Amino acid sequence: MLPECRCETDPYPIPKFDVEKKDITNFIHELKGFHEQFHDCFSRQEPRNNFFQYMVGQLSPVERKSIEPIALSVKDAKVRAMQFFVSDVSWKDKEIMTIYRSMVNEDMGDPDGALIFDESGFVKKGNYSAGVARQYCGTIGKVENCQVGVFAAYASRHGYSLLGSRLFVPEKWFTDEYAERREKCRFPEDFKFKTKPQLAIELLEEIAKDAQIPFRFVVADTTYGNSPHFIDAVDALPGVTYLVAVPDSTLCWLKQPLVMKKEYHFKGETRSKLLPKKEEPASLETFAKNLNSFFWYRRKVSEGAKGPIEYEFTKRRVVLSKGGLPGKEVWLIIRRTLDESSVYSYFISNAGRSARLKLFVWLSGIRWAIEQCFEETKTELGMDHYEVRKLPGWVHHMTTCMLAHFFLWHIKLRLGKKSASHYSVAA
Repeated sequence: MLPECRCETDPYPIPKFDVEKKDITNFIHELKGFHEQFHDCFSRQEPRNNFFQYMVGQLSPVERKSIEPIALSVKDAKVRAMQFFVSDVSWKDKEIMTIYRSMVNEDMGDPDGALIFDESGFVKKGNYSAGVARQYCGTIGKVENCQVGVFAAYASRHGYSLLGSRLFVPEKWFTDEYAERREKCRFPEDFKFKTKPQLAIELLEEIAKDAQIPFRFVVADTTYGNSPHFIDAVDALPGVTYLVAVPDSTLCWLKQPLVMKKEYHFKGETRSKLLPKKEEPASLETFAKNLNSFFWYRRKVSEGAKGPIEYEFTKRRVVLSKGGLPGKEVWLIIRRTLDESSVYSYFISNAGRSARLKLFVWLSGIRWAIEQCFEETKTELGMDHYEVRKLPGWVHHMTTCMLAHFFLWHIKLRLGKKSASHYSVAA
């Protein structure tokens, strides 16, 4: 079990999933009621039946939750029909996500909700599954042959769930060498290479444009925090506060530096450029390791299996360096471990000047919610058991995993299991 982020000083606690089998009666009847909401997303009864049977298999005790074991264990299901359904049948994907997000909002929506962006890897054998390549797989912490998905999750005082996914397809898949594989994996003709931050922006803008789910915060790790385009996309959303991790090599000034114009000659022309006057920017690592202990505050971020998990934090207004010139003024939040060989983590935020340290401490810890989504969908619902090769099959499998996970949360909320206390958010 991952640490539970529930502290008295939090803006609000995020509950954990605590429903057990003994709490649920007439499970299949409730699941049928859930599936009725998606009736019009399929044109015929056969795909509707496969949609239901596939999720029954994901929620069943069967050990390996790929298509064949599911079809062999679920009444009236057929292997070939289910394989065709997942990878080749046309789904109304947008309509399904619209209905699903509306249901998430009904159960978990909160004006102080948070969007969390992260990726998850799926180790795969062979070279023919959509987007598979030797790349870093966070699930096992090393480079391996795998697929990687970019995900958005939602967390509020009522619970947490995944809101969307995109398969990251490495750039080499768009070369002529991979043309045949792209066709076999059913890539759309207009499908183009996108970086992980670009995929996260796509999810962010889709969720914001749909306006179905309210959120006030956005949290992401270094992959996204190090992308100016991702930061700009969040900054473009009125009233949204972000906290994103950045690398220790990020440069900044502790106060707005003076800038001077310097003229120079290039190919017979006189040109000019702006340069910082006197003071050079410093790296976050240099600043953090030279900071007096007076400025560090010890805070608990979560409850682990072996007791409280604590770090030391500090915050400071800084001016980021952009191309050697002064850029945005933001909050810099630094977190370090309490052992002798301290490990430092760095975050930036666009929160207002009056923001308190406890808000940043809380935001730095809520990524556990998306990690818990991955943990629960992989261990309980077979998120990483799939054996599909085509891009639509990957998308459809991730969709059913999200829906099955939310269905379990709906049962928890319907039963009123240990609802979180309500706290007000202090900006």
